[in-house]
Amino acid sequence: MKWQKRGLVYGPSGDSNWAKHSALQPTPYLNSTSRTIRIFSGFRDREGVSRVGFVDVEAEDPSRVMRVSTVPALDVGQPGAFDEDGVVPCAVVERDGRLFLFYAGYQLGRKIKFSVFGGLATSDDGGETFTRFSRAPICDRTDSELYFRVIHTMMLDEGRWRAWYGGGDSFDIEDNKQYPRYDIRHAYSPDGLRLAGDYEVCVSMTGGEYRVGRPYVIKDSSVYKMFYGAGTKSEGYRLAYAESPDGISWTRKDREIGIDVSSTGWDSQMQAYPSIVKYHDKTYMFYNGNDYGREGFGYAMLEHW
Repeated sequence: MKWQKRGLVYGPSGDSNWAKHSALQPTPYLNSTSRTIRIFSGFRDREGVSRVGFVDVEAEDPSRVMRVSTVPALDVGQPGAFDEDGVVPCAVVERDGRLFLFYAGYQLGRKIKFSVFGGLATSDDGGETFTRFSRAPICDRTDSELYFRVIHTMMLDEGRWRAWYGGGDSFDIEDNKQYPRYDIRHAYSPDGLRLAGDYEVCVSMTGGEYRVGRPYVIKDSSVYKMFYGAGTKSEGYRLAYAESPDGISWTRKDREIGIDVSSTGWDSQMQAYPSIVKYHDKTYMFYNGNDYGREGFGYAMLEHW
């Protein structure tokens, strides 16, 4: 496949106390009625704490920003909760007129850098505001997912809910720095809200990678296509791609993704957290660049598969 980069779409101006910089992990919701794409992102304050806001762009031309949220659509959790130190959007599912936002909740650690587990919030006003489904994570820790367990795709597939998520239980420590180790997993969901207990590892780390994550899965005819990020200590995140006939057994085709870092600019050092939107005959990829999206998020348009 080949993508045409269209540049940076949005980054906070720094005028707001809750949105000083960054637009993390762009998570799109296509509103076909208004012909807009609402892109939920994590906006960071001065201390680096993220809250969920949104950017509305034209579906026909996503470079045109129509509106930006002035207050958080979802704030951090209460003191001591799993999401007290930041919330970042991961996936949006519309069900019966209600939006279900799967998000990552961060909690800083004393002996480990952080832990992150999956939360869920719902909206009855199109994503203007969200209410927590539970103050506790819907994806809580398990013995094999001690530090990381977050849903990034929830799909109703042939009458059955399926989830692709990131999970892990360790950090690499090198030069007094902690590197979180996690891979991509698949699990069925009994209700489209929670994960079943059993899972399969879909995409594992290879070579010098210490993490692969943010699996954004779409189904194109009978082929499952996954866009995700793979990180090494020397290069940071790069965008990656895999295909599967069943959503469980995946073949990595990273070289075929058709997009890479730029020679200069906002995505010259890193590309991370991809998401895909199809609008009529157009396919867009939204993603973050350097420093995990400190300058904001941009997009690319698919030229051909």
